[in-house]
Amino acid sequence: MEVKVISSKGKATSNSVSLSDKVFGIEPNDHAIYLDVKQHLANRRQGTHKAKERAEISGSTRKIKKQKGTGTARAGSIKSGTRVGGGRIFGPRPRNYSFKLNTKTKRLARKSAFSYKAKSEDLMVIEDLKFDAIKTKDFKALLADLKLDNDKVLMILGEHNDNVYLSSRNLNKVKVVTADSVNTFDVLNANKVVMAQSSIEVIEKILN
Repeated sequence: MEVKVISSKGKATSNSVSLSDKVFGIEPNDHAIYLDVKQHLANRRQGTHKAKERAEISGSTRKIKKQKGTGTARAGSIKSGTRVGGGRIFGPRPRNYSFKLNTKTKRLARKSAFSYKAKSEDLMVIEDLKFDAIKTKDFKALLADLKLDNDKVLMILGEHNDNVYLSSRNLNKVKVVTADSVNTFDVLNANKVVMAQSSIEVIEKILN
């Protein structure tokens, strides 16, 4: 698949890159995507939820009323979960939500996500960026030139670049990642995926 390389000014250059059909042109596997996104969201959960159960509630252990002769059900503890102010019955406890997913499945999911973006033409390749300083204004100007002002954008760099990353950090709809850390959720969550030219080789090497 041949894709034109766009300059940082939003103009098409004379250069083009060839995207591997094994990464950007496969038949997407929806179930692999589902599993990978599910794992990503599960791993992000803090899991520190906690409710007090009857053993943890402060209160008297005195028997509330006599066992027999009241005409109502027997009751032994004011901390019972069936009473107002009592403990929670089977309440949430701190737990780890993460689960294992095979590497091949995760690779298939990322390939499927990239293939979806390539098929819908929501993927573009730009020249490698070189920011001389950390300036959000320069990054906003780049988005304006690319006509991506109002889109949710995922920008993938070939290698870490502090100036580009820090210039984008204050923008709500933009996420900048390196090619070796991109995940399925970020690719699908973005309206447009913008790839630096040097990132393509890294992604194809990892996913192949």
